[in-house]
Amino acid sequence: MKSTKSLCPECLAVIDAFLFEENGKVMIGKTCRRHGYFEDIYWSSAKQFKRFERYWHDGAGVKNPNVLSGVCPFACGLCLSHKTTTILANIDVTNRCNQKCPVCFANASSAGYLYEPSLEQIRVMMQMLRNEKPVPCPAVQFSGGEPTMRNDIVQIVRMAHEFKFIQVQMATNGVKLAEDPELCKKLYASGLGTVYLQFDGVTEKPYVINRGYNALPLKLKAIENCRAAGLTSISLVPTLAKGVNDMQVGDIIRFAVNNMDTVKGVNFQPVSFTGRINREERMVKRITIPDLFDLVEEQTNGAITAEDFYPVPFVVPISHFTTAEEGIPDVEFTVHPHCGTGTYIYVENGKIIPITRFIDVEGLLEYIDELASSSDRGIGKSLGKIKRLGSLISALPKYIDLAKRPKSVDVKQLLINVLRDGTGDAIKEFHRHTLLIGAMHFMDLYNMDIERIERCGVHYATPDNRIIPFCTYSRS
Repeated sequence: MKSTKSLCPECLAVIDAFLFEENGKVMIGKTCRRHGYFEDIYWSSAKQFKRFERYWHDGAGVKNPNVLSGVCPFACGLCLSHKTTTILANIDVTNRCNQKCPVCFANASSAGYLYEPSLEQIRVMMQMLRNEKPVPCPAVQFSGGEPTMRNDIVQIVRMAHEFKFIQVQMATNGVKLAEDPELCKKLYASGLGTVYLQFDGVTEKPYVINRGYNALPLKLKAIENCRAAGLTSISLVPTLAKGVNDMQVGDIIRFAVNNMDTVKGVNFQPVSFTGRINREERMVKRITIPDLFDLVEEQTNGAITAEDFYPVPFVVPISHFTTAEEGIPDVEFTVHPHCGTGTYIYVENGKIIPITRFIDVEGLLEYIDELASSSDRGIGKSLGKIKRLGSLISALPKYIDLAKRPKSVDVKQLLINVLRDGTGDAIKEFHRHTLLIGAMHFMDLYNMDIERIERCGVHYATPDNRIIPFCTYSRS
C-alpha cells in the first residue's frame, strides 16, 4: 500500500516499514536487522483508512525552528522537516501525581526523580511557543503528572492568559478539583478555559482496572465543582481499552449529552502500549479509531455513524478562508489524517443530531476552499473580503437542509460568525450549542509511523528550548 519509516521496539533504530492491506485491515510491518520482524494493526478498517487519506494536507511547518537538522524522530526541536505548526502545546509542570495508574502515559509514579520546572522556565517555554512563525501557538495545556499538585498552578494559568493564548487547558485526574471547590473558582478566575478530565466510564469497573480504585465519585464531584465555579468547558478523556470500557462508549457519550451545560466534548484515546508486549496480546488488545467508529454506531443505535466522522485536516479550508479574510496566516490543522478524528453533534429534545445530517460538510468545505483561493485582483483588498463573505452567505442555504436542522439555533448565522471571526467568541458560541465527539490515537513503538510524527500538531515544550511532537516525547 505504501512505505514509511518506523522504530524498532527493542533498540529504537530507525527502520523501513510498510503499510499493507490484509483481511480488510491496514497493517504495519517492519524488520530490524538485530531484532527481527514486527507486525501490528495500523487501522482496523481499510475502507475508512482510504476515506481519511483523501483529506491529506501538508503544512509548511514553522519558519523559525529551534533545530535545523536531525534524524527524525531524534533531535526534535522542531526541525525543518516538520510540516505542522504547534496547534496545541503541552507543558508538563510536574511529574508528581496523586494516582498510580497502570496505563499512565507519563509513567509518573515510577520516574525516580522530581521534574518540576520553575515559573521562569515555564514563562520562557510559553514565550517560545508564542514566538513561533508564521503562526504563534494558539493553545496551551498544562499536564504532568498531575498539574494540580503544584501550589502555584493558578499563577501558571494566569501567566498563560497574560500571554494571550486563545485556549488555556489543564489535563487533570480531577482529584484536587473534587476536593477543593475554591481551587476551581481560582482557576476559572485566572483564565482557565478547558478542563481536560480523565474519565474512563460511568461505572466503577473501568476505574478499578485503569486507576487502581473507584474514582468515579471523584469525577462526578469534580464536574459538579467546575460547574458551580463557572468552568463550563470540560472535555471528558476516556483511555479506551478492550475489555475495560469499550462497552461503555455509548454510555459515556450519553453522560456528556446529559451534562452539556458543562461538558463540551468527549475525546476518546485508544490505549497505547508503553512496555514490551508480545504480538498475540497486542492483536487481541489493539483498538484503533475505526474500532471506535463501530462501537459508537452500535452503542448509539446508529444515531452517530462512522460516516459522521472526519479527520482533523478536513477543516483546513476554514483556515484558508480566515487567512484570506484577515490577510494574516491562521493556524492550519495539517496533521496526519490518521492521527485524530471528530464530529459535532447537536442535541434537541433528547435526540442526537450529528452536524453531517443537515449540512453537506464536504460540499461546503470545498466551496469555502474555492472562495479562499479565488483571485480578487483589481478590486481592492477590502472589497474582495466583502465579496467572499457575501458569496458565502448567499451559498450557505444550498448546503444546509432546513428540514433536518435543529430548530433551537440559527445554524447559518453560527457558521457565518465562525468563518468571519475565525477564533475567539464565535468559536465559543459554536461550542455552546454543540458537543464534540473525537478521538486521538497516540502511537507506541509497535505502530510508530514517522510520517505521522512529521505532521503532528500536538507538541511538548521543554525547558531546554525544544518543541517535541507528542508521540516522540512519550515513546523515545
